[in-house]
Parts: sequence; C-alpha cells; structure tokens
Amino acid sequence: MEQLLQTVLQGALFIHTVLLLFVVYKVWRGKEIMERLVGADIVATLTIGILILTALIQSNGIYVDVALGLAALGFVSTIALAKYAADEQMF
Repeated sequence: MEQLLQTVLQGALFIHTVLLLFVVYKVWRGKEIMERLVGADIVATLTIGILILTALIQSNGIYVDVALGLAALGFVSTIALAKYAADEQMF
C-alpha cells in the first residue's frame, strides 16, 4: 500500500510540473493583461500543489510552511495586480 501511495504521489507531482510548464508559457506569451493575471494565479496554485506533494513524498513538514507563505503572498499579489489592471495605478 505504501508503494502504491508513493507511485500516485510521484505521478501527481509529474502532472503538476508539466501543467506548470504550460501555464508559465501561457503567462509569458499571453496577449491580454487579464490572461496573464489569471495565469500568474494558476502558477502560484500549482506551485503550492507541488510543494505539498513534495512534503508528502519526502515526509518533511517544512514544505507545508513554505506553501502557506506562498499562498498568502499569492493572494496579496493577485489583489494588487488586479487593482493595477483596473485603475492603471498601484495605490
């Protein structure tokens, strides 16, 4: 059962990494600002998923702490970028 769990976690980690590459390309080549903003939010979400999967695979809790910090930072940056896109000024 342990081997099956490790295989599933490594498969999920591989899928998340491939999806992250596609989304980073979409952010890089996005045509509109809102498309890039949504892509940046998805990059943060996928990175959090990768960190959590890495924590489960390696049985190391430090990755969960880093993922929580990234989640808070991703939320604040998404709000700030959305405000900038709407008003064309930061504050």
